[in-house]
Amino acid sequence: MPTTAPQDPSQPWTRKAFLRGMSAVGLAPLLPAVLPVAAHAASAGARPGFDLARDGVAVDVFVDAADDPAVIRAAGDLRADVERVCGVRPGLRHTLPERATALVLVGTLGASPVIDRLAARGRLDVRRVTGRWEASVTQVVEHPAPGVDRALVIAGSDRRGTVYGIYDTSERVGVSPWHWWADIPVEQRDTVSVPAGPFERREPSVRYRGVFINDEQNLTTWSQRTQEPDKNIGPKTYQRLFELLLRLKANYLWPAMHPYSDFFNKYRENPGLADRYGIVVGSSHPEALLRNGVHEWAPWAEEHRGADGGLPVYDYTVNPAVISGYWRARARENAAYESSWTIGMRGLHDTALETKYATTIAEKVVVMNDIIADQRRILAEEVGAAAQPQIFIPYKEVLDLYNAGVRVPDDVTLIWPDDNHGNMRQLPDDAERARSGGNGIYYHLSYWGRPRSYLWLDTTQLTKVWQELRRVYEHGVDRMWIFNVGDLKSIETGLSFSLDMAWDVERWHADDVGGGFLAEWYGRQFGLRHAQEIASIRSEYYRLAAERRPEFIDRNMFSVVHHGDEAGRRLAAYDRLLERVATLEAELPEAYRDAYFELVRYPVHGAYLMNLKYYWADRNALAVRQGRGAGTNVFADLAEAAHRQEAALTQRYNTEVAGGKWDGCINPYPSQIPKAPGRPAVTRVTRQESSGLGVASEGNETGTQRPLAFSAATRDRRFVDVFNTGFLAVDWAAEADRPWVRLSAAGGTLTEQTRVWVGIDWARAPEGTHDVTVAFTSGALRFEVPLKVVNDGGRARRRARGFVEANGCVSIDAVHTERRVARGRARWRTVRGLGRRTGAVEAVPSTAAPITADFATRAPELRYRVWFDSTGTFPVTVFRLPSLDERGARRLAVALDDRPPTLLSGQAVATGNRGDAWARNVEEGVEKLTTTVTVTRPGEHVLRVFMVDPGIAVDQIVVDTGGLPAAAYLAPPESFHPVFNPEPDAGPDAGPGLDAPSR
Repeated sequence: MPTTAPQDPSQPWTRKAFLRGMSAVGLAPLLPAVLPVAAHAASAGARPGFDLARDGVAVDVFVDAADDPAVIRAAGDLRADVERVCGVRPGLRHTLPERATALVLVGTLGASPVIDRLAARGRLDVRRVTGRWEASVTQVVEHPAPGVDRALVIAGSDRRGTVYGIYDTSERVGVSPWHWWADIPVEQRDTVSVPAGPFERREPSVRYRGVFINDEQNLTTWSQRTQEPDKNIGPKTYQRLFELLLRLKANYLWPAMHPYSDFFNKYRENPGLADRYGIVVGSSHPEALLRNGVHEWAPWAEEHRGADGGLPVYDYTVNPAVISGYWRARARENAAYESSWTIGMRGLHDTALETKYATTIAEKVVVMNDIIADQRRILAEEVGAAAQPQIFIPYKEVLDLYNAGVRVPDDVTLIWPDDNHGNMRQLPDDAERARSGGNGIYYHLSYWGRPRSYLWLDTTQLTKVWQELRRVYEHGVDRMWIFNVGDLKSIETGLSFSLDMAWDVERWHADDVGGGFLAEWYGRQFGLRHAQEIASIRSEYYRLAAERRPEFIDRNMFSVVHHGDEAGRRLAAYDRLLERVATLEAELPEAYRDAYFELVRYPVHGAYLMNLKYYWADRNALAVRQGRGAGTNVFADLAEAAHRQEAALTQRYNTEVAGGKWDGCINPYPSQIPKAPGRPAVTRVTRQESSGLGVASEGNETGTQRPLAFSAATRDRRFVDVFNTGFLAVDWAAEADRPWVRLSAAGGTLTEQTRVWVGIDWARAPEGTHDVTVAFTSGALRFEVPLKVVNDGGRARRRARGFVEANGCVSIDAVHTERRVARGRARWRTVRGLGRRTGAVEAVPSTAAPITADFATRAPELRYRVWFDSTGTFPVTVFRLPSLDERGARRLAVALDDRPPTLLSGQAVATGNRGDAWARNVEEGVEKLTTTVTVTRPGEHVLRVFMVDPGIAVDQIVVDTGGLPAAAYLAPPESFHPVFNPEPDAGPDAGPGLDAPSR
């Protein structure tokens, strides 16, 4: 069902632009973007393209009956995809026709005699395909066989190589990999053609690339409601998932494993289906040898009670024989399938390893070594040489055991985990990189657990993913990348990017990750016409999530009184973004509305509303502290209205979009999520037939004690909240004692509240430092708001070559360097779209050696010119993006001018706790490292930042010269700079509803 306008348009927080845009009619079909796969297309010269269908006739598809079942099945998908485009399904042939003007020849080298003959005769160039892993070539061949005039040949080096070549062709004719899972429409055409080629898909950067369906409560609900009413994720759902993975050029799966899902091997057709699709099935860190402990251990234990009748526990130091038999049964059962075998052991259902008779780390290491030896013996006896790959996942407490001496056989792949929040805990050293089994990663795009869960939306910046995956690959981790994707839905963009990187890690670079990938990917979904705008919208959505994920929002996160109401500024940014979403939505053809809702509208709108309700709840709590009357209840109403709108938006996703296809799949608050945001409590005051004037100025929770600061360098704008302490109308007036002070309102009548903006007419203001007063009066009541105005006549702006101190601080975006000095073989580079602003700077390469001494002459350096008017010793805070190294350190150094640098050490270890430094860093998305610098004289200085450890990324730098509030969450707006910030942001451009108006 097409999407419709938001509900409750009368609510004051709903954009009018939403409603204007919803009446637009559909436009002409959009131009699909070019297929961006990591493949190589040779120039076709003047050769005509190949018509898969024309004038109502489709070209038959040939595949040898002896080819792999995965290839034959995928050829059927190609036929269905051609039919989706032109309405005609090609025929499927297992023998060559005696006569055909055109034919599609699909086959695997070594399994298709037709393909092998073409290669042997030099008619098909397979030099970069033969013997490779999952490679393919697609090429038009003239007269490929007797009676066949022309053929489109799709040839793979192995079965998945052929399958990927098939799906490349589907995507080239306009069928998105997400056509079913995200309702991407297929443009209808009478003629379906592809270029003559050749089109090569070379080996992937990473051998095994896949997903972990995890914390899948919503997906389970959806599957049971819409796919298989008698199952909780069964074969029908997995078939959909297998096809998606192959279309995304993935080959690997860890299936759903929680108590509310049916375990994968419960239905014996599941492993057989996976094998027929060509999907390698493995299992997660607590599921050794494909065993699902959540479901399978209890019945096994029941069948293997001890001599005393007691149930055996899942503890290898207590019941090694019972546990070994448990593993052996599954190895024997699944020996015939292409599988990945997880070795090692943890407790049942993602709990720590239980070892009753091994209490020390050293004793547990011995137990783990025995476990691995037993599992290896089982695999050798039951599966044999086909028991590859075998993987060991040092997750959580097992990493401590591995680092303490667990011996993992050389041919086993080490799977390194992140900290569950996108920061790799450690990476392989030289010896580990040399292992024949290689290295892989287990990386979270979604997570359930400490300190907070993020399962609802795709909120990890793609540039953050790129930065970590790039670092991983530089450390030789190329055997297996597995991504935790939660319920799958909502993670479409992040998953596509991650799998694209897994195929070709060199494809995207530091300056084009966000805009480049996003524009290309959304161009494939919605057409080139809107690609750049959607990419820009999505980039801003990710940036706002980098400040704080919407799933991490809570009370009193962002200040509503400092930095021009930093929470309000953030909501204004969301509001502008939502207006752009609505404007573009109105331009899309009707057929694209469902997909747009799923991929663009819902993430932006949902994140906005999650932030909005907490903003209004914080304003409500502040109103109570300030003694507001009617306005207190207005804020309470707005908070609850935002929550209702969020619920209505989600209900729309589940019941209306695509005709209710996604019923149950989207839920911000599944019952199992710990520490999820919800419905913030609000307070209402009892109506009283009274009135009174109240005033609170920016920087003050109550009253006006902290002066409003103004500088000619930044040309600030500050606010004063004027409110009614009762419920009856009250008259008020405002007047400044200097004529060059500007007020957005000089008085009026209010029942609730209004916000007055205060600014300076710098052309009229005299030079010097001035103490000014703005008086707010109502009858005999008088409130004085002090102003501190510093006017140097514009000299700072004219003379400055760098950043200028103003209002007690210097705030710098780290990318805005005066100079960068590369030293040794390391340097600083900009990663556009990373962090809380426009980008961050990263010390690269990540494999560079740490610099431990003589920073000023040996370490790569960032330099910033800063003009200080103040003197003294001041705190300087470097905002770095979290990264970890549990066998190393995360350090940088800071100096002013030529003084000795000060070493700053960041958090290097993931504790997995709540409330500590690691938890704070992953919640806030930055780590604040603070030292001091001493300014002995006013004037220009150079602030210097040095790399100590590689892979460090710096987002912002703030020097507090006495004006920074302690309660702000974000860094202050960037200071004046003649090049990078010649017109500093003077205050929020508040959108409709951000200031409750007078009523």
